[in-house]
Amino acid sequence: MNTNPLEEGGRAPQQVTTTELENGEGGDTADKASHDGKSIIGSSSIDDAGNHHSRTYFLYGAEQLNLDNYYFDIPVVFNSAVQTWIHYFLNRGRGFFERYSARSGRYAPLMGQILEDHGLPRDLIFLAMAESGFQDKAKSWARAVGPWQFMSYTGKKFGLKIDWYVDERMDPIKSTIAACNYLTVLYKQFGSWELAASAYNAGEGKVNRAIRKYNTENFWSLREGRYLRSETKNYVPKIMALAIIGKNLKAFGFEDIDFHEQLDFDEIDVPPMTDLVALAEQMGVDFEELQRLNPEVMRWFTPPNVSYYKLRVPINSKAKWADVVASGVDLKATNFRRYSVQGQASTLRDIAKKFSVAPYVLEELNGIDAGARIVKGQAIALPFRADHDLKNNMYADLYERPRKEVLARSKYKGLVKLAKAQGKHLNSSNRYTVRRGDTLWDVAKKTNTPLYSLIVSNLEIINNRMIREGDRLIVR
Repeated sequence: MNTNPLEEGGRAPQQVTTTELENGEGGDTADKASHDGKSIIGSSSIDDAGNHHSRTYFLYGAEQLNLDNYYFDIPVVFNSAVQTWIHYFLNRGRGFFERYSARSGRYAPLMGQILEDHGLPRDLIFLAMAESGFQDKAKSWARAVGPWQFMSYTGKKFGLKIDWYVDERMDPIKSTIAACNYLTVLYKQFGSWELAASAYNAGEGKVNRAIRKYNTENFWSLREGRYLRSETKNYVPKIMALAIIGKNLKAFGFEDIDFHEQLDFDEIDVPPMTDLVALAEQMGVDFEELQRLNPEVMRWFTPPNVSYYKLRVPINSKAKWADVVASGVDLKATNFRRYSVQGQASTLRDIAKKFSVAPYVLEELNGIDAGARIVKGQAIALPFRADHDLKNNMYADLYERPRKEVLARSKYKGLVKLAKAQGKHLNSSNRYTVRRGDTLWDVAKKTNTPLYSLIVSNLEIINNRMIREGDRLIVR
């Protein structure tokens, strides 16, 4: 894919004169006048949330850049804060921008269309770019998840299902729809995209308190105060910088971006508790591709508490599913690992805690109440594949999330304890990105880094959880 998927929004207006643009017709002229004098039409107050995408903004003050595109459908300025981010993405953060842009090929066309379908500016895709770099499995230190970085509470509030089986924050389509609904609410509340984006980052309450504290609804004025966090102050300039570069790749020297193939798929309805490994085998499709198409599915089987699950499969493979159904093969997940209770009697809830599994999951698998007594020797089904090797605890998840209680962590305890005591670390400039299936042993071998050094340098991660796909580990 060679076409830039980021440049669709903010086409040059056909019936807006230069005078109207310069005078900020229909916009907040105070915003324009208060920041850099000739920056841009400011945030406009639009009563009809269904017409957000119809407004076009012209980028003033950047004529010396000789850009191909000066038009946006969100407010964009060219001031020192934005220039700082542009400088970052052209230099130290250039690799990040290249990866963000490459991934945009897969997701930006679909996300942009969903934004337009909801009456929102297509250029809001740069908010997702700032949030996650278009990574569907992105996770922040604050436990925000997915391409739009929803917290659990907010995701559920806007209709995303989040439980042990699925996390729809990772679904690029459903999470984008939820983001559209959330951004519409924020825009109606604050009346400008700068403030709406700030509230998306910091929360409505924080922005409302800042407005009351400084008695202004101008983002750039709020930014000058101390109340908003540095992250929020930099959030809007970062989005604007990404938009300016993203819609002018050639002007900034990004002519050779290898855009990922656009997301394309068929959908099939599969029964609850369908073994996805077996399904992939029967359909003759790659299991990892099935995972990539359904990042929200957290397990190797579909949820049990649904009448059917709408699963994405590779394009042109829907007929294969029809053949599988016609064959009558049973794909219900049954290949569960069994745990034989040792020692004194316990409850299903105790076992769930031991293996870091939600109690209701074991209830559904075993047909036993969570508070029921489990006697010694009784076998309990665990939601892990029986043929999946769990002997090494330090691995990136393949079929399910890693759990420190499940896996044999004892071999590392001494090293972790020693690392905590000594507090040494390696040069943080060298990093390795964890791939699916990687263990600490794998990373140590691939990077020629002693296991002890690897643990010492990444103690903040390893002391709290297993390594996961996408983690960036400090290596030699």
